Amino acid sequence: ALRLSYLRAGGHDPAILDQLLHLQLEATVLEKGTAGLRRGRRMAPEAPLAVPAEPPGTGTQGLDAALLAVELENWRLEDEVLALKVRRERRADAGSRAAQRHSEELAQLQAEVGILRCHAEQTGPQLSPPVLPPPVALPLPP
Repeated sequence: ALRLSYLRAGGHDPAILDQLLHLQLEATVLEKGTAGLRRGRRMAPEAPLAVPAEPPGTGTQGLDAALLAVELENWRLEDEVLALKVRRERRADAGSRAAQRHSEELAQLQAEVGILRCHAEQTGPQLSPPVLPPPVALPLPP
């Protein structure tokens, strides 16, 4: 995690990257040793944890460090792909929820229109009686 955050922040110093890989190797060795103890396997006292004495970069340790670097980068990329998938699914879910909400609102409005139509048919037309205008001229004498 430390190495990844250093790389994400723009770090690129080879010496620091080598130190971080060395620390990662030490942590991996320690975790494997601790995991073995947790499972009930006891390590012999004459078999101490194998922590590399020199920094990675030569021989098989260099290959191990390179392999670890590739593996860490692979994990970072997998995390990034997973985050993109989650974002895409959230957007798709949000879109389908909005469409469902609109469908529900449309159904509710259609039901209200149906109720109003039935009510209007039951009560009949509600037109007010026609109002005639007042006569304009006086009636003529007979």
